[in-house]
Amino acid sequence: MKSRLSHKRSVPEQIKKVFSAIGSVKTNIGHLDAAAGVTGLIKTVLALKNRQIPSSLHFQEPNPQIDFANSPFYVNHKLSEWKTNGTPRRAGVSSFGIGGTNAHVILEEAPMIEASDASRPYQLLLLSAKTSTALDTATAQLHTYFEQNPDINLPDAAYTLQVGRRDFDYRRVVICQDLNDAVESLHSQDPQTILSHHHKSNHCQVIFMFSGQGSQYTNMGRELYEVEPTFTEHVDICAEILRSHLGLDIRSLLYPKHEEIETASKQLQQTALTQPALFVTEYALAQLFLSWGVCPQAMIGHSIGEYVAATISGVFSLEDALKTVAKRGQLMQQVPPGSMLAIKLPEKEV
Repeated sequence: MKSRLSHKRSVPEQIKKVFSAIGSVKTNIGHLDAAAGVTGLIKTVLALKNRQIPSSLHFQEPNPQIDFANSPFYVNHKLSEWKTNGTPRRAGVSSFGIGGTNAHVILEEAPMIEASDASRPYQLLLLSAKTSTALDTATAQLHTYFEQNPDINLPDAAYTLQVGRRDFDYRRVVICQDLNDAVESLHSQDPQTILSHHHKSNHCQVIFMFSGQGSQYTNMGRELYEVEPTFTEHVDICAEILRSHLGLDIRSLLYPKHEEIETASKQLQQTALTQPALFVTEYALAQLFLSWGVCPQAMIGHSIGEYVAATISGVFSLEDALKTVAKRGQLMQQVPPGSMLAIKLPEKEV
């Protein structure tokens, strides 16, 4: 197995000499026969990882038939730093077999990946295994790993557990805010922060259900509005469309200042404002789930929730839906308490 490790690539190709280190695993562990190629690959990967060029052991002088001085190569006879002028480190690995069964590969160092930012205030740690005992073992191993690596980035770990692992039938999810919280939850198995489930192979469909009037309250969805950009975006879009229909910013009632909570709560009891507020919250929440890949097989709604389901289904546009919801709320508020309002007319007359 031969490997060539290149660096210092700042001069024109045609005049470059003695810039590429050359070595062999034979000097380390002897002739390897069929394992030479993979061993050379491992050696080169480790060289890239550690950014060091390993020594060709016992080298004293080259064969006089090799004109190294006028070639790109030199024998690296001592462990040395693998320097670079800003370009990625690269290495070629060659394994030469009897009868021309040769293999060659070029490796390039992986790009630096920065750790994620603080992300959300809460993280979900997902675990799954083929048996309940294996799931318990995985949980214990994750607990030990977190204890031994206090500097780990928790959002990155949560992401890897979610997208970098296979899904099996025995599943567990841990809800935590930070690493200490995760360690404590994994240790205590507190049912308030940890949920285990045996997933059976039958297909479970997702259904979106949207509630009607009476479920509203101030600050509903406030944390989502503050930390989830998708939720925020759709609330803001709806609020701007509703301005001309309501004569106010619905966000001032949904997320009021502390000293205005009591006033906002009273206003939210008015049907003309209740219904648009519920629509905005339910619509933005549905869009958030959709952005996460949670797609419903069907939807159902009660009262104002029916309008949310219809909008997401494409029955009418968001602008038309908000205009209709605002007018609906205004008309319903005008009838005596406890009364219902229905319009029995053909579509054209309405």
